[in-house]
Amino acid sequence: MSDKTKLLLVDDEPDLVQLVCLRLNTAGYEVAVAYDGQEALDRVKQSRPDLIILDLMLPKMDGYKVCRLLKFDERYQKVPVLIFTARAQAEDIKLAMDCGADAYLTKPFEASVLLAKIKELLDTAKTACKKE
Repeated sequence: MSDKTKLLLVDDEPDLVQLVCLRLNTAGYEVAVAYDGQEALDRVKQSRPDLIILDLMLPKMDGYKVCRLLKFDERYQKVPVLIFTARAQAEDIKLAMDCGADAYLTKPFEASVLLAKIKELLDTAKTACKKE
């Protein structure tokens, strides 16, 4: 079993998924991928990721619903969810945060910003676990 930090990347754009996976793998993360909302929920149950990178506009089930379902399930509610989307309106950000998202990053993105946000969320999650 790997001791690498496991991330789940959920996005329906194959080219973007490939690019982001390459960046994350290079940074030392183990990455699982889902291309729609239902597959994302299935992958969370299978791979138990340490963090989820979630697009909002997905087939079968949108990212808002995926986030809400995860955050209301005590098995997964402590897994940080980073919303990663082209939607940049204030109402989209508010709705994502109301659904339980831990952070919001818009596309297009800088790889360094994405990696820094992932590290910040993982560090925060580890600190929270130690306090419990």
